[in-house]
Amino acid sequence: MAGISKGERRTGLVNGFAAYGMWGLVPLFWPLLKPAGSVEILAHRMVWSLAFVAVALVFVRRWAWAGELLRQPRRLALVTVAAAVITVNWGVYIWAVNAGHVVEASLGYFINPLVTIAMGVLLLKERLRPAQWAAVGVGFAAVVVLAVGYGQPPWISLVLAFSFATYGLVKKKVNLGGIESLAAETAIQFLPALGYLLWLSGQGESSFVNHGAGHAALLASTGIVTAVPLVCFGAAAIRVPLSTLGLLQYLAPVFQFLLGILYFHEAMPPERWAGFVLVWLALALLTWDALRTARRGARALAAAPLPRPGAPVSETPASQV
Repeated sequence: MAGISKGERRTGLVNGFAAYGMWGLVPLFWPLLKPAGSVEILAHRMVWSLAFVAVALVFVRRWAWAGELLRQPRRLALVTVAAAVITVNWGVYIWAVNAGHVVEASLGYFINPLVTIAMGVLLLKERLRPAQWAAVGVGFAAVVVLAVGYGQPPWISLVLAFSFATYGLVKKKVNLGGIESLAAETAIQFLPALGYLLWLSGQGESSFVNHGAGHAALLASTGIVTAVPLVCFGAAAIRVPLSTLGLLQYLAPVFQFLLGILYFHEAMPPERWAGFVLVWLALALLTWDALRTARRGARALAAAPLPRPGAPVSETPASQV
């Protein structure tokens, strides 16, 4: 990021705040779509998201990736997996918000980094630093405390955390840009979603056609609500360091948590507070360790001697290879 100007970084920060701010405030949007049920809202989100990103891609004239993707069955299969996993994530999240579980939904995105690390160890055989092990352990203790408090595991949080962590893992392997990835995923979701909406309309149960133009416009705007934060995130990702994005990601669950308590007036008994405090402690450990590691890496890079002009490759310091 050394070549990025201060103005560009400022633009990146604004876009990062906008992206995570919109994701954090989205619980205010889903209740506006009632009396549509969660599955109908989910189907509209899929259909209108594809319409929105298709228009965006026509505008920027970026289509070459689609032909390449269709010629690579393995990547196409991974996109299908990503589409299936994000369908679960979106559906559970919409249902949770409209059923009055905003706080528990926010917990899912608080523990998502911990789940991502755990999956890295289990699936990718990654090695953790001691602070990361401590964070995962504290996070597991938090889930146990919350399970005891709820009388059952916090399944909404766990489904959201594991589905989003799996989605992130698959997207890394697919390696598509944000808009392109959303276009590919919603293209896979489109026909089942459209089929469900047509069936619902045939049954006379579609809120889209039965509750006026204003309600229909709100349902259509789910495409904008889905795509605009992603565009802002993409603009931020190329302009600000990953360490900054890592800190900004906590804005969304913080906003959701505050909305759950202050706006939706959800209960926070002592055992729930205890679980959340443990999760925040785990995230503080992760953040401290990440910042410390980034500083060490920057110091090591700055202290490494530059190779002499004309020096053979073998004389180049290992840290720069």
